Amino acid sequence: MEGTVPMLRIHFTGQDLARTTLAEEPDPLWEVLLSIHQLQVRDGSGHYGHWRERTRRQLPRQAAAQLLQLAPPRGYSPDFLTPTHQRGFDDGVERVLSTSRHRFVRELDLLAVRRPRSTWTRELAAGRGDAVKGLGHALRAYHRVSIAPYWDAMRSLVRADHQRRVNHLSGAGVDELLGKLHPSVKWEAPVLKVAGLLDQDLYLEGRGLRLQPSVFCWQTPTKLRDPELAPVLVYPVQHAPGSLHPTTTERRSNPLAALLGNTRAAALESIAEGCTTTELAQRCQISLAGASRQAAILRDAGLITTRRVGQAVRHDLTNLGRLVLDGSRHPIA
Repeated sequence: MEGTVPMLRIHFTGQDLARTTLAEEPDPLWEVLLSIHQLQVRDGSGHYGHWRERTRRQLPRQAAAQLLQLAPPRGYSPDFLTPTHQRGFDDGVERVLSTSRHRFVRELDLLAVRRPRSTWTRELAAGRGDAVKGLGHALRAYHRVSIAPYWDAMRSLVRADHQRRVNHLSGAGVDELLGKLHPSVKWEAPVLKVAGLLDQDLYLEGRGLRLQPSVFCWQTPTKLRDPELAPVLVYPVQHAPGSLHPTTTERRSNPLAALLGNTRAAALESIAEGCTTTELAQRCQISLAGASRQAAILRDAGLITTRRVGQAVRHDLTNLGRLVLDGSRHPIA
């Protein structure tokens, strides 16, 4: 029917309900995949804008080129990129690289329906060693730049979500847990309906369902395409703009901190894509007064500009500020 929203219908049995689990940690490979999607769009600029700017500046070009071929911002991405039952990022990468040639071919054929093949994806489908190793190098380089520095913040957001869900479960049972998972999800026992996904019926058949909260999942839940794989439903966690920020340890590794100090260097990097004083305080984990003070020092040094936008004060880098920041990330040899 014209205008009907597609709907995934997940059918549970009593055994499925007993085997349904709620992850309390982010899944590193799902976060890698979904963040690659986010890197290619402009959605959620308040949530991901600073992360996008930093990642684009630091990500090696070859790694970016290869991963963008596998993960278009909309539509299908190969299921082999998000293996199940992996124990951390390194184990997950090894599972990706051990994907069978038959599966590489099958899933890259599905990808080719909407995205033309490249020389590299042809070699990957053929299982050629250099191409498979290249995928591993690309995943590790991407994770090192775009996920690892933010991991502590991501874990905190997912654990907070997990605690809220556990409270729902202990207070009112599984109906409350599934019924309040996300606005696009509706629980009509024994069927979980997810609006916006491929219109189909998924029968769990005693396998249960893994509920996986994700920081980089945006607005709509997602899942694996292949119904034969272990069922997982990835859903967005709620988080405020500015809550996704590098850890203090990562900031100390910035050579700019040797010149400006940790907090001021973090403030300059936080302003790279523009932000308000409130967002600056959140990103640097300092008080509003502290954020105003850091902004004033950077402004007096000619590294940022400040202007009023409505009720807020917005900060942006000057050309000098961008040169200083880019020079610290890409020093001249």
